[in-house]
Amino acid sequence: MRVIKWEPFRDVDDVFDRFFAESMRRWPRVGAATPQPREWAPAADVSETDGEYVIKAELPEVRKEDVSITVQDGVLTLAGERKQEKVEEQEKVHRTERFYGSFARRFALPENADEQGIRAESRDGVIVIHIPKQRVVEPQPRQIQIQ
Repeated sequence: MRVIKWEPFRDVDDVFDRFFAESMRRWPRVGAATPQPREWAPAADVSETDGEYVIKAELPEVRKEDVSITVQDGVLTLAGERKQEKVEEQEKVHRTERFYGSFARRFALPENADEQGIRAESRDGVIVIHIPKQRVVEPQPRQIQIQ
């Protein structure tokens, strides 16, 4: 059995972070001559079939060479960076809504995930991560003879 550190307020923090990120990004940044990189994370869908778990993460304009997928201690980490395009001197930017900079998403893997069989592919701006399931054998109780 994997032990995952319980953080009781993580879900509440995530809700507040998403709310403020969505509402605050619509406000103009006072005093910012150039757009500053903001912390962001790609949207992801997690699904399951009989044979595997699938994570689909939206990463438009991120090259697969700029993405890293690692597994350690039952946690899959998707990290990378979306680089901002250079603005031409004669180009005047009126609004920037897309996020740039480094990102990281972490997913706790279930106990029956086969970490050695994980594979990923990139197509049409979406990273698809396939996590095969393995059969987990439950230890059977056995009788101990008293001598």
